[in-house]
Amino acid sequence: MSRIGKMPISLAGQAKIEISDANIKVTGPKGTLEQELTAQVNVTEENGVVTVQRVDDSKKSRAMHGLYRILISNMVEGVTKGFTRKLEIAGVGFRAELKNDLLALSLGYSHMIYFKAPDSIKIEVPDQTTILISGIDKALVGQVAAKIRSFRKPEPYRGKGIKYEGEVIRRKEGKAAGK
Repeated sequence: MSRIGKMPISLAGQAKIEISDANIKVTGPKGTLEQELTAQVNVTEENGVVTVQRVDDSKKSRAMHGLYRILISNMVEGVTKGFTRKLEIAGVGFRAELKNDLLALSLGYSHMIYFKAPDSIKIEVPDQTTILISGIDKALVGQVAAKIRSFRKPEPYRGKGIKYEGEVIRRKEGKAAGK
């Protein structure tokens, strides 16, 4: 049995869940999320506790068991608390700012980079070198953060670029002077 899949999901008093035969819908104070279900798992809800059981012991069912338990758990956490990713910008002259609903990035290129976030994602810039990405869908928050990071990944020689908060950039030594 999957160690992750067999753990029950507790619905905080704020979240409500609707389960149909091929769909699951979670509603909370921050919004609503939907997920299509596979035929390999059964999802049930009793007294504010959601459980996921697999239909049989096939390899596909075992794989889907833990996956759907985590997806539903992330949906419940997203509609109650939300998710946030923090990006840090390092480099001389590198900065970020919000212009209307666009994120404007100056990353050492000959042009500014403008990024429009999806409607369900909120981007904040508390200072010029910090970007906060928040939303209710964990996968979408991570995808937007990865897209912004891809504009200038941190390089190993000077450490310039956009990195996740707490990410450690392995530094390399530059060229050694010849004798």
